[in-house]
Amino acid sequence: MAPTAYDIAIIGGGINGCGIARDAAGRGLSVYLCEQNDFASSTSSASTKLIHGGLRYLEFYEFRLVREALIERERLLKIAPHVIWPLRFILPHHAGLRPRWLLRLGLFLYDRLGSRKILPGSRGLTLKGSPYGEPLKDIYRAGFEYSDCWVDDARLVVLNAMDAAARGAELSPRTKCVSARRDGGLWRVAVEGPGGHAETIIARCLVNAAGPWVGHVLHEQMKLNTPAPIRLVKGSHIVVPKIFAHDRAYIFQNADNRIIFAIPYERDFTLIGTTDLDFREDPAKVAATSQEIEYLCASASEYFKRPVTPGDVVWTYSGVRPLYDDGEANAQETTRDYVLDLDAPEQQAPLLTIFGGKITTYRRLAEEVLQRLSRHLPVRKPWTSLAALPGGDFPVTAVELEIERLRSAYPFLKPDHARRLVRAYGTRADLILGGAGRMEDLGRVFGPDLTEAEVSYLMQNEWAQTAEDVLWRRSKIGLRISAEDKLALDNLMRSGRVSAPSAA
Repeated sequence: MAPTAYDIAIIGGGINGCGIARDAAGRGLSVYLCEQNDFASSTSSASTKLIHGGLRYLEFYEFRLVREALIERERLLKIAPHVIWPLRFILPHHAGLRPRWLLRLGLFLYDRLGSRKILPGSRGLTLKGSPYGEPLKDIYRAGFEYSDCWVDDARLVVLNAMDAAARGAELSPRTKCVSARRDGGLWRVAVEGPGGHAETIIARCLVNAAGPWVGHVLHEQMKLNTPAPIRLVKGSHIVVPKIFAHDRAYIFQNADNRIIFAIPYERDFTLIGTTDLDFREDPAKVAATSQEIEYLCASASEYFKRPVTPGDVVWTYSGVRPLYDDGEANAQETTRDYVLDLDAPEQQAPLLTIFGGKITTYRRLAEEVLQRLSRHLPVRKPWTSLAALPGGDFPVTAVELEIERLRSAYPFLKPDHARRLVRAYGTRADLILGGAGRMEDLGRVFGPDLTEAEVSYLMQNEWAQTAEDVLWRRSKIGLRISAEDKLALDNLMRSGRVSAPSAA
C-alpha cells in the first residue's frame, strides 16, 4: 500500500503543533500530526496558566513580544471564553526593590502597547485596610492592580486538536516519529504508534514542533547537522491550600530580580510559581526538587503573613521550556520570543523548525508558520483570529448566563458542577449530559463530580485513554480524588466498558 500523502506533517502535539494543525486544516491543507505521548503531556500543561503580555519582559526591552502578546490576549479571550478568563493581579510595592515610579511606568506601557478593549487598565492601590492587603505583611502598604488572563493550558491544546480534527487533520497521539528523510521534493516520515503499529507517511512540508525534543528530532530522527540553538529552562510550581479568600492573583518581586505569582487555583487552592533553571537532563523526567519547593515557599513567605512551608504543598508540577538560546547569561533573561527556522534547499522538501515561544502567542506563531510555508503550499488567508474554539461560541461576558442555561436545562446539577462543566467544555457540556434527567443517569461518580458520562465523552472526543489524561490534563480533578477512585477510574477506562448518559 502506498503511503498516505499530506501537505504538512507536524511532529509535536503541544500548543504550537496543535495550533498549526488547526490553522492549516482550516485553510484547506491536508495535515498529519504525531505526538509521542498524550496531547499537552509536557511543557504545554506545565505553564503558570496565564495568557499575558509578560510585564517583566519590558525590563529586557522585549517590546515587540509584549505588544504581540497583549494583542493576542484579547483575541484568545474572545475565541475561548470558557477556558480563558480575565484575572486581576495585585503587585505590592517592595521598598527595597524596583522603585514605585518604575512600576507605574511599566504598567503605563503595558496598558497601551496592546489594543486593549475588554480588560480594564491598571490603577494604584492602597493595600492597608483593603481585602487584597489583608493576607500580606503589614509592611506592604501600597501597590498596583492590572489585568491579564487565566487559561486552562492543557484544555486549550486539546481544543485546538479537536478543531483541527473536525476540519480534516489526521492527529495521532501516542505515536512517535521514528525517522524523517527527504526524498526529493517530499518528506518520508516513519512513525510508530500504540502496539508497535508502524507506518510511513509522505508530506510536502515538515514542521518540527517537538518542544524540548526539537534538537533531538533534528539530530536523531532526521540525522541533520543543523544547529539547534535551544536552551532548556525548567519551571516548577507548587500548589498549596488556599491562602486568601478573594479572586485576585498576586505578582511578587524577588530580591534575585525574578518574580513569582500566587494565583487562585481550582477554588480551594493557591498556585505558586515559577522557577527558572537551566536543564540538561531528560525532559520526560522533569520534577520539582526540594530546593525549588523551598525557594517558592520562601519567596511567597516574604509577602504573606502566614508563612508557606514545604509541608503545605499538596502537589507540584514542572515543565521544560524550549527557549531560543540568545546567549543571555541567566535563564530568567533568555527571550520568550519564538524563532522560526526554514530550511528549504532548492528542489528539496522544506523543513520548518520552531525554537522558543509562549502559550499566549501560539495562534500568531501558527499564522507565521503558514506564511513562511506559503511559497511551497497553496495557503489561503488567515482565519483563526475570530473563529471560536470548540465550546467557545458565546460572548466573553456571557459565562454566567451559560452556567444558568445549563442549570436550567439540567436542574439536578449542583452549582459547582455546572460551573466546572461550562469552564471546561462551554456549550459542548450538553453533549456530556445528553438526555439525563437526574444525576444517576450519568453513571458512576468519581471524586466530587466526575461522572462516567464525562469520561465517556473524553474518551470518544478528546483522545483520553488513562486516568492521568482525565485527572491531570483534561481536568485537575486529581487534586480531589481518592486513590481508590483513581484506581477504579483507571480500571474502568482500560476495560473499555464506559457508558454514555442514559435518557431520563
